[in-house]
Amino acid sequence: MTKHIFALALAAAAATANAQDAPFGTEADAAYAADLWSVMEELRMVGDGMIHAIPYEGIEPHGLMLETFFTEGTVDGHTGTLIVKRNYGPAGVSADEVQAAPEEHLGSITVMFRREQGYDADNQDWFWVKYLPDGTLDQNPAGMQLAGRVAKGADAGCIACHSGSDNYLFTNAAITP
Repeated sequence: MTKHIFALALAAAAATANAQDAPFGTEADAAYAADLWSVMEELRMVGDGMIHAIPYEGIEPHGLMLETFFTEGTVDGHTGTLIVKRNYGPAGVSADEVQAAPEEHLGSITVMFRREQGYDADNQDWFWVKYLPDGTLDQNPAGMQLAGRVAKGADAGCIACHSGSDNYLFTNAAITP
């Protein structure tokens, strides 16, 4: 019995250590993502009364129709670049259908927020997060919440894909018409 209790305690301690060492999906990442969601609500990027743009054709892993917004936000006293991408579907949905009923087609909201210098210098200090339409955090197949340094060091995922671009962005629409 004592061995069994010790084994359970050891497993729980290892799981806690692994969760603390995880590059993303921690409780601190989830709390920061919740604060960021509140900022985006104030900016009308998400939630009731959110502003809309003309959707454009996208590609996976984002929606097949997208709206992207570039602005600034302030979280915990730090102001940084905020990029909000609304991901719409399903396959075959048109821009007109999304404009007519965006809430019916919204699959997720993916966000990049440039945090304070030194947050993740290897990746230009971007904080990554994927929300479901109601503001809850999406999860990967292993059950990790998609917030923070998402998939840092992995061969696939947010950072791996975006690191192929000098500024981690695939558009310069934020700076050109």
